[in-house]
Amino acid sequence: MTPMRLSVNVDHVATLRNARGGAFPCPVEAARVAVEAGADGITVHLREDRRHIRDRDVERIGAEAATRLNLEMAATEEMVGIACRLRPAACCLVPEKRQELTTEGGLDVLRAGPFLGEAVRRLAGAGIEVSVFVEAEAAQIEACARLGAQAVELHTGAYADAESSGRAPHLARLRAGAAAARGAGLLCHAGHGLTYESLGPVAAMPEVVEVSIGHFLIGQSVFEGLPAVVRRMRAVIAEARAG
Repeated sequence: MTPMRLSVNVDHVATLRNARGGAFPCPVEAARVAVEAGADGITVHLREDRRHIRDRDVERIGAEAATRLNLEMAATEEMVGIACRLRPAACCLVPEKRQELTTEGGLDVLRAGPFLGEAVRRLAGAGIEVSVFVEAEAAQIEACARLGAQAVELHTGAYADAESSGRAPHLARLRAGAAAARGAGLLCHAGHGLTYESLGPVAAMPEVVEVSIGHFLIGQSVFEGLPAVVRRMRAVIAEARAG
């Protein structure tokens, strides 16, 4: 089975910093620590309201963390301009609503306006790997391929939030989505809400080559320390890939 990347989302280190003001804790330092502990990349979501990650955080992580940077963002003129200037390794286009606490579902590619396709073209033209955060639905995934995206990130929130006894249909849907991504010629990533307990079945899907984990990982670091949590996540992935 191909290796799987673990991308650590450090958004909520910035949330904690912003709650008090000042510069501590520093998401750039968190990115460095995560990479030293075995993370394969760092994910940040530069939201339009800058509620956690800020522009300077993205600039510094890209320059100082020495790893694959995945920039999550809405498909807006402002964000496309920032991404084309900074040129992270990857961008993931996500839906964004000001009133939401966190991203609530996949982007509806079938009903998106024409700017989504333009955003994909401009980002790809800047040498950025473009993924789209979608539900595990074949029609949405195939629409991403038609737009020229190179990858999809499957929304794992419903699966991760379900009780263990009720996860089977969600997991089957994710497996079908991963197969649809492969059939459409797209790389397949996954993320949202994953924990130690829910990660394994997703990591066992051979089509999934990257998972992005943030809220649980940063929260658990309060109790275990960031390096320990990253190493434990890596161990879960290794065990699942070994099958």
